[in-house]
Amino acid sequence: MLSTIQINSKKHNVDLSKPIDISIPLRGDKDNPNAWYLDPPKIEPVVDGGFTGSVSAGASTNFNNIFFNPHAHGTHTECVGHITKVFHSINKTLKQFFFLAELISVTPEKMGDDLVISKKQLETALKDQHPEALVIRTLPNTENKLSKQYSHTNPPYLLEETAIFIREKGIEHLLIDLPSVDKEKDEGKLLAHKTFWDVNGKIRKEATITEFIFVPDQVEDGTYLLNLQIAPFENDASPSKPVLYEVLS
Repeated sequence: MLSTIQINSKKHNVDLSKPIDISIPLRGDKDNPNAWYLDPPKIEPVVDGGFTGSVSAGASTNFNNIFFNPHAHGTHTECVGHITKVFHSINKTLKQFFFLAELISVTPEKMGDDLVISKKQLETALKDQHPEALVIRTLPNTENKLSKQYSHTNPPYLLEETAIFIREKGIEHLLIDLPSVDKEKDEGKLLAHKTFWDVNGKIRKEATITEFIFVPDQVEDGTYLLNLQIAPFENDASPSKPVLYEVLS
């Protein structure tokens, strides 16, 4: 289904019949990806006295409770309210859902005991491009990311200079296949988050960060139409379903 979509006064042809889902499904078991030292999410039937909300247990419907944390248990999109005293809701701040995005692949560099994504790497990958959204796939890229337990593993992260570069490029929406853009144990500095949202300057309230994505290997680097779908949670973050569509022209 070839469609012509206008974004920022330019028309682009995309095939809406070939979506590329780069979210990680949330499962209620220990194989769900996890971070920030939490137990796995739970998806289980409501139990109330003699009632169990499961058709297989005799109920007329399946009626499950879901217990999870959006930051720890899978693909999520967050707004500046993630790091501010003043409450900001992702449901209120994300007002548009289609963006031109650039997908790049980056191999984090060794820096001491850490693996980091540097400004130079992004300069090389993006050159003179100024996309609305940036999707970062880290290498090596294995399906282990679909079930990885990240707590106490010191995953790769963005340097502060890298976040400054992304902000100065005018990129409003940053997506990455890591549990955080910041170092796991950084004493609460959150340099990349704070720099990206410019919390010490003119706060970028409509900018978002999406973490815990997964981009399959067969998806080539390049320009895509991004549909950034969220659940309507009045919270700093929501589980999300980012979907890419190849831009044909």
